[in-house]
Amino acid sequence: MCTMGTKMMTDPDTPRTTPAEPRRVRAAAVQMDIRLGEVQANLLRVLELLEEAAGGGAQLVVFPECALSGYCFESLEEARAAAISAGHSEHLRRFAARCAELGVVGVLGFIEAGAGCFNSAIVAGEAPGSLFLYRKTHLPVLGFDRFATPGNALGVAETSWGRLGVLICYDVRFPEAARVLALKGADVIALPTNWPVGAESSPDFLTRARAWENRVFLVAANRVGVERGRRFIGRSQIVAPGGEVLCEAGPDEEAILHADLDLGQARRKRIVYEPGAWELDVIGGRRPDLYAPLLGQGRLE
Repeated sequence: MCTMGTKMMTDPDTPRTTPAEPRRVRAAAVQMDIRLGEVQANLLRVLELLEEAAGGGAQLVVFPECALSGYCFESLEEARAAAISAGHSEHLRRFAARCAELGVVGVLGFIEAGAGCFNSAIVAGEAPGSLFLYRKTHLPVLGFDRFATPGNALGVAETSWGRLGVLICYDVRFPEAARVLALKGADVIALPTNWPVGAESSPDFLTRARAWENRVFLVAANRVGVERGRRFIGRSQIVAPGGEVLCEAGPDEEAILHADLDLGQARRKRIVYEPGAWELDVIGGRRPDLYAPLLGQGRLE
């Protein structure tokens, strides 16, 4: 069905503690406009939309990349003015507290302050004080990412209903990243993103490919609007493990997508069309013995 004291972890590669029996979870992708550099105003809008998404029954709510800050900064110094601490931010504390009160898992993009600045997302858990932090690992030459420090971990967060992986925008162009999350047991991959004009291949092809090749749900939340002359294309999506687009928003308007996800689909990696005659296994059929060249830094000869 589809309708329009902090504990900080960066790579919880732990045995599954979530329910062994597959569950259904209602996910929401929030498509919104963002005001460049206006962290407080953006937070207030995020909290409004969080309430609306939860009111529609969402248990997982995904917001865009850099939802608290905006994206098109012209220098690291300018971006620092909109950066916040992952561990001590009142803005993130308020977001996490409201997620806990509503009993939802919320994924929110922001610029993380530090020695450098990271393009980050937090996963605020259903319980107070539970946070998972992801730092964008693949950085294009675009917007704030020109000045960001890359993250160095791919991890999954435990929730009451399943395992949640997070990628941010450009990360989805690298199939290895999504595959690592699938191998770590992700049932759902959240994708906060800022797709601008020119990135149409992401909603056209890449989200569907990453979902299908890993048999996971993918919840992509993009932004809309124009920032310093750069237009963002919307088209937030929720994609099923078979590559079907369950919901897609339009290119210009704010919207909240809801979809009910049967996590059993994501845990059935072996697809049987005809027993013994036509079967696929996207995890078990891999050949890791052939993939060592993927670990190299340069082009293959």
